[in-house]
Formats: sequence, structure tokens, C-alpha cells
Amino acid sequence: MKRNSLSSSYVSLWLLFAAVILQAVESAKGKYAHMLFNKLFEDYSNALRPVEDTDKVLNVTLQITLSQIKDMDERNQILSAYLWIRQSWYDAYLKWDKDKYDGLDSIRIPSDLVWRPDIVLYNKADDDFSEPVNTNVVLRYDGKITWDAPAITKSSCVVDVSYFPFDSQQCNLTFGSWTYNGNQVDIINSLDSGDLSDFIEDVEWEIHGMPAVKNVITYGCCSEPYPDVTFTLILKRKSSFYIFNLLLPCILISFLAPLGFYLPADSGEKVSLGVTVLLALTVFQLMVAEIMPPSENVPLIGKYYIATMTMITASTALTIIIMNLHHCGSEAKPVPQWAKVVILDYMSKIFFVYDVGENCTSPKREKEEERKLEGDDGCQRRHKEVRSHLSSNSDDCVLKEKLNGNLNKNYGVSGENAREAVNCCSCYKMLIKNIEYIANCVRDHKANRAKGIEWKKVAKVMDRFFMWIFFIMVFFMSVLIIGKAP
Repeated sequence: MKRNSLSSSYVSLWLLFAAVILQAVESAKGKYAHMLFNKLFEDYSNALRPVEDTDKVLNVTLQITLSQIKDMDERNQILSAYLWIRQSWYDAYLKWDKDKYDGLDSIRIPSDLVWRPDIVLYNKADDDFSEPVNTNVVLRYDGKITWDAPAITKSSCVVDVSYFPFDSQQCNLTFGSWTYNGNQVDIINSLDSGDLSDFIEDVEWEIHGMPAVKNVITYGCCSEPYPDVTFTLILKRKSSFYIFNLLLPCILISFLAPLGFYLPADSGEKVSLGVTVLLALTVFQLMVAEIMPPSENVPLIGKYYIATMTMITASTALTIIIMNLHHCGSEAKPVPQWAKVVILDYMSKIFFVYDVGENCTSPKREKEEERKLEGDDGCQRRHKEVRSHLSSNSDDCVLKEKLNGNLNKNYGVSGENAREAVNCCSCYKMLIKNIEYIANCVRDHKANRAKGIEWKKVAKVMDRFFMWIFFIMVFFMSVLIIGKAP
């Protein structure tokens, strides 16, 4: 037990001794750093370009790290991004011999104490023109200064929404010195592209690269060259959200438009269905218009909405015309012969259209029709029998009149019996005339009814024809918009 206590006490003493030594070293380094700082900035000015020869170019190395895409405002064409901007250069007046300062090779000082290049974002689209974040810079013994500063930038970006929501965008971030020309400050790319190793995945956009290109431009105002570095951010939109919220509802609503032709004409809902679908698509069209910029490039989904709305408008107009055919009635002209041949004979068989009120034929239905036809034939036969019987009775009546006249002359039969025979014959005649009138009326009514039924069947065949035509149009339009996606 005593040995263990002694060993633990020795360990604690050694730890205390090491802590004291480290504290002394740190205090010595702090003292050297304080002395170094006072010596370096004794006669230093951060307003002048830190080169020993004013004709010499100062090289600034630029590196951009993309951390996050905060927002992509397509309507205002502004890209908001969170960047880490690293700039490094050599300051000829901030050097020291590290051996004289106990091996101190770097210090960290506020960035506003040293000269900094005025590299700005050329295509900035922010109202706030504040200074960069004053983070510390790392100063090395050989004069190299490294300045890492975070920045939330808003840059202008030309947005092409022709293939929305399957579009890709290319946004440029151009950095360059605002006052120094290329003979004074030159910008060098640290990497061939922006650093995407620390990028946080975005819910709407995919990053497909960030290449960097150095440009040297001579402006009209000045003869000196002005170098800049342009980082092109290649973005690909994740279209799943817009497919499920804008495109798929439109496709489903579009398939309702042809079903308006399948509704019975007597339901009174054919036109109202087309108008309702048209209003629903108008709402979706307004939602897309609020997102997109007011440019001449109409997005792909907008073209699909316009084509669908045009198709639904045409289907509603055709529905109104077909309903007029359906309600022609018995007072209309007969169906033309070409319409009977083309529509009633051929098209009705192609689109499986049967008599009005039928959806399909069945054995039971056929038997009922046969019974109905047999009943009509029986009625016609009975009508002919009655008519022939009445005609025979009328002939007998004529014979009776002649016989009664002869009897009156030859045998002196009483006049009352003769008058009764004459009255009986006149009743038969009136009855025959009334029956013939009723038969003619029924025949005309059947003919007019058959005319109205033919017009209704024509309307039904045309409904089926346009229903399949519009179904095919909606299908090909939906395939076309998906096939155009790049």
C-alpha cells in the first residue's frame, strides 16, 4: 500500500512539473509573439501594396469552397450561396527570422491590420455592400498571409427555364480586384475548380461541378488588363417534387377531359366537367407562373398546361355541338345518307356503339327485342284483320242497303228497318276512317321517333370517336413532355 501511494505521488509531482514547464514555454512564446508583433507593425502601413519594387506584380492565390446553396430565386434570377473564400499572398514587409523568436513560425492577427487585396464578386446582386468578415489572418515567418473568410453571396444568374422542371442551370461567380489592374495584382487559381468536399447536400439541386477559368479582360475605360477568376456552378434540378406536385396532377386531370364524352348527354354534366377541369388547370398554370421569371422562354410544363387547356377547350366546344345533335328531335331533318353509311353503319361497329340506352348486347336483351318485334308484328296482323273485317262489314252493309231497297220496292218492308241498316253502315264507315287516321298518326310518330333516335345514335358515335381521339392526344402529350427532358 505504501509503494502504491509513493508511486502515485511521484506521478502527480511529474505532472505538476510538466504543467509548470509548459506554462513557462507558453508564456515565453507569448512574450516572443508580443515582441514580434510590436516590431513588425512598428512602421507598417496597410494602405500600400506590400512589394519592395512597385513595378513588381503581387500574386494573390484564390480558392473557393462551396459550403451550401441557400436559395435559388428563379423569378429574380439570384443565387444565394454560402462560400469559404481563401486568399493568400506574400507581404514583403512582414518577415522575420524564426530562430530569433524561439522557433515561432506563424502568428494570427486581425485582418484589418494588414494589407488585403480588394477582390470582390463582380456579379453581386445584394443590396448590402458591407465589408468582408474581419476574421484573423495567418502570418508566416516568410511573409505569406492566408486569409480565410466566410461569406454569404448573392450573385446574378441567367436562368433558363425552358425545360423546367427538368432543367439544368449554370451560374457564374466572377471574382476580381476592383481597383488594381493586372500589372499590380494578379489572381492565380489555387485549383482547377471550386472545392466541393465540404458541400452540404441541397434538397432541390444537385451539384455536377464547379470549374474555374481565369480571364484577362481589357475594358474600354482603361488600357491595362484586369484579370478575374470565374467559377461556373453547374446545377441540376431534382424534379421529383415538381413531378408529384405540378406535373402528375395535371396529367391525371387531363385524362378526365376525354371522359366527358363518355357521360350520357341527358345527365347535364358534360359541359360542367370540361369547365371544371379547365379551371383546375388554370390554377396550376398560375402556380407555375408565380415561380418562373417573366421571360420569353416558356417552360416545358407551361407549354404542356397550355396545350392541355387548349385541348379541353376544344373538347368542351365539341361537346356542345354533339349535345345539339343529340337533342335534334323529330322536327329536325333526316340524317343524311352519307352519315348513315359512315357513322351509323361503320363507325358504330368500330367503336362498339349500340342503340341509344344500351351499353352492350346480351342474350337476354336480344330475346326481349325479339319478343318486342314479335309483339309489334302481332299488333300489325291484328290491325290488318280488324281492318279487313271492317271492310267486309262495310261491303255487307252496301249489299244490305241494296237488298233493303229492293225489299221496300217489292215487298213493302217498313222504313224503320231500312233506316237502321243505313245507320249501321255509316257507323262502320266512320269507324274505318278513325282507325285509319289513328294508324297514320302512329306511323308518323314512329317515323319521327326513329329520326330522333338516329340523331341520338349519331351523337353517341361521335362522342365515342372524340373520346378515343382525345385519350390518344393526352397520352402522347404526356409522353412528349417526359421525353423532352434532357
